[in-house]
Amino acid sequence: MTSEHTNSGKGEHTKVTPRGKGLHRRKFLGGMAGIGFGAVAGAGTTIGLLGGTGGNKASAATNTATLTVPDLLEGTTSGTTTTYTLEAQTGTHEVLSGVSSTSAGYNGSFLGPTMKWTSGSTVLLNITNSLGDDTTVHFHGAHIPAEMDGGPQNSFADGKTWSPTFEVKDEAKTLWYHPHALGTTAEQVVRGLAGMIIVEDDSTTSTALPSDYGVDDIPIILQSLAADSSGDVKYNLSGYLGSSLVYPLLCNGVNVDDTTLTFTATKTRTRFRVLNASPADILTIQRSDGGTLTQIATDQGYLASAAEVTSIRLVAGARAEFVMDLSDAVTLQTVVTTGWVRGGSGTYDFLTVTPSASDTPADLPSSLNSITRYDTSSFTARTITLGQSGLNMTINGSVGTTMSGMAMISTTLDAEEIWTITNATQLEHSFHLHDVPFQLIEINGEEPTGVDLGWFDTFEVVGGGSIKIAMKFTDFTDDTYMYMLHCHLLQHEDEGMMAALMVTES
Repeated sequence: MTSEHTNSGKGEHTKVTPRGKGLHRRKFLGGMAGIGFGAVAGAGTTIGLLGGTGGNKASAATNTATLTVPDLLEGTTSGTTTTYTLEAQTGTHEVLSGVSSTSAGYNGSFLGPTMKWTSGSTVLLNITNSLGDDTTVHFHGAHIPAEMDGGPQNSFADGKTWSPTFEVKDEAKTLWYHPHALGTTAEQVVRGLAGMIIVEDDSTTSTALPSDYGVDDIPIILQSLAADSSGDVKYNLSGYLGSSLVYPLLCNGVNVDDTTLTFTATKTRTRFRVLNASPADILTIQRSDGGTLTQIATDQGYLASAAEVTSIRLVAGARAEFVMDLSDAVTLQTVVTTGWVRGGSGTYDFLTVTPSASDTPADLPSSLNSITRYDTSSFTARTITLGQSGLNMTINGSVGTTMSGMAMISTTLDAEEIWTITNATQLEHSFHLHDVPFQLIEINGEEPTGVDLGWFDTFEVVGGGSIKIAMKFTDFTDDTYMYMLHCHLLQHEDEGMMAALMVTES
């Protein structure tokens, strides 16, 4: 397939015209980066273009392979502290089937092992940088001190070891870890530097849910990437506007363009933790038979109660958890929607789950979590504006490509705030807040419903749209180290859509 792209003079408003059959079972959807609020009824709406089909049904895969489950990283526990050892290193990996790509991973050549943290315990991480370039490791979604957060101020050089330590204050949830240095985040993440973190607790809900890692508790790391025919993975504007690009989808590091992965479920009820580790593209998870998924968690933990949903839409950086009780095989699909100037599109069969169990699980708890909705009438209000200046991206008018150039937001311990995140561009954005979880108060002027009443740290802001979020800043203060707030489309982050947040004593 060949594509025509023309720069409109507004930086990222690029039109892609489909021609012929799509490579890797996909066709382009044209110009999603320039589709704004007028084309989207709400953040949860799947967009259908070129005939309004909402994506193309995946054809039967030519191959099958057993799902690869990332290793569970063993720590060394002494007292209440568990120590984990990670090395960020380079290597090679088949991002395109049969083609070797330059890659990076933690304790391996691509992706990283899963860590399990226990709420209330202390972790110590010894992380060595063997990349040949500066890096950081950010613990995405974790409520930890700013000095340990892994933001740009924590950057450390090749050959050095960084050793953050902190108490795990989070309740049960799915987090992830990845680089967060200035200007290199997209490149390092697309090369493979990403891994999952599972936080466990002893709540009644956690006890009632599947938790045997790799057996009935399954991590799913999805990545929609861009590469040329030589396997060079792209990460910036010039790369994405190159010729002869393909947009592979990877599941736990395996290209599923022509391969549907398989998993044999030895328990009737299986829990899936899904992470969209793509640099930009939006992924919607669904069943190929149109059946429901029982969603139990969003980014920041359990929902108030389990929700039967037909799809789960995840912007870049977002996570969700669901369970399935199976008597027959089910194939999971993801609908890929372009999030940036160009990207993936279409529908993938990425995992077929075949039951091989005879147990009868107990009913799910009627209540999973107690979520008290904020009364925001006395909250401090702010407006955060996501903007664009030429090829630079901005927050509140500032280009955050340096620490000194970032907009600074200052707040105090125990402050309660409501922010209006306004998208002044016609581009897709994925807003991520470090430090504390937030509740959605409005999505494009409408009150949230259903699963959007859960806790989040990452959420979609469509072109020309807005969200209102509420949060309380608890536990941690610092007058030197800052948290970040930014777009989790990694290219936008590298292009300046990042601001600093400093939480100080009252």
